[in-house]
Amino acid sequence: MSSTYGKILKIATFGESHGLGIGVVIEGCPAGLDFDPDFIQSELSRRKPGQSRITTQRREADEFEVLSGVFEGKTTGTPIALLIRNEDQRSKDYSHIAAQYRPSHADYTYQAKYGIRDYRGGGRSSARETAARVAAGALAKLLLKKVGVSVQAYVSQVGTLKLEKSYQELDLAQTETNDVRCPDAAMAQRMFDYIDETRKRGDSVGGVVTCVAQGVPAGWGEPVFDKLHAELGKAMLSINAVKGFEYGSGFAGVEMYGSQHNDAFFTDENGKVRTSTNLSGGIQGGISNGEAIYFRTAFKPVATIMQDQDSVDQFGEKVTVQGKGRHDPCVVPRAVPIVEAMTALVLADFYLRQLANRI
Repeated sequence: MSSTYGKILKIATFGESHGLGIGVVIEGCPAGLDFDPDFIQSELSRRKPGQSRITTQRREADEFEVLSGVFEGKTTGTPIALLIRNEDQRSKDYSHIAAQYRPSHADYTYQAKYGIRDYRGGGRSSARETAARVAAGALAKLLLKKVGVSVQAYVSQVGTLKLEKSYQELDLAQTETNDVRCPDAAMAQRMFDYIDETRKRGDSVGGVVTCVAQGVPAGWGEPVFDKLHAELGKAMLSINAVKGFEYGSGFAGVEMYGSQHNDAFFTDENGKVRTSTNLSGGIQGGISNGEAIYFRTAFKPVATIMQDQDSVDQFGEKVTVQGKGRHDPCVVPRAVPIVEAMTALVLADFYLRQLANRI
């Protein structure tokens, strides 16, 4: 089923943008994990709309309800169901496109697949669905924290503005100090102004989110089809508006010789096998090698813009699609917690799979 993800730690999300609510059922979470509702709520608040003038002005508190799977502050080992109610739908904003196909949206493809579609905010194809993933990802973060694994993402590019510093050169603690979620204050201000000017023109712009997972021990992942980087790529590409994924040296690695690209092994003062460089991005043969895992995820410009666009309707007639409603001019500031959530879900699943791999 297309709404489920994971092998041991499994999630199934449900709901639509303009329905009564959205939610997630989490299966496979071990019993006895401390359930921290404040932390989960804080993660949802990082993703929620209406954070600043460069995000959609839809007003949703995104407060969640626990329906099952938690008792006296701990997980019980049974399915955990979390519900987030929709509170600020304006379905009338979408009545004008009930029969129209918005350029670069999922309107036409959903109609082609199902023969019916929920045009209100895109229905199931809306990025609002990702709130359920963030709630589940927060629980995965709590599980990973017990084994010393952290996941942190940040905005590294907006349009043509690119942060050239690597994650090692940045203070990632500064990521949440600005609305763009870029850990470099000067670049964050330039990015904010860039997005704001784009918004004023009724247009949109894309960007890149870089993510770093630290503390992952060697040995997580699977050979062949379930490679760790393959699952991370699938998880990222399942996020709305994502157009690209690269880990480690990525595409830049093709310009290097093997003698430049190979990560040499050495043994540190604690007897631990390490690599002197990390162009592999912490993954070799589809399995973690103990170094930091880092990757970049590219997001396209948001498809809905406040400009007239040529299209056709469901009858094949030419129409002019008018941009209305409340939309992000750039998705990457709110995408940071989504990228972290999906990364945490992938890593937590591989952690549990690794426990089953060895005696």
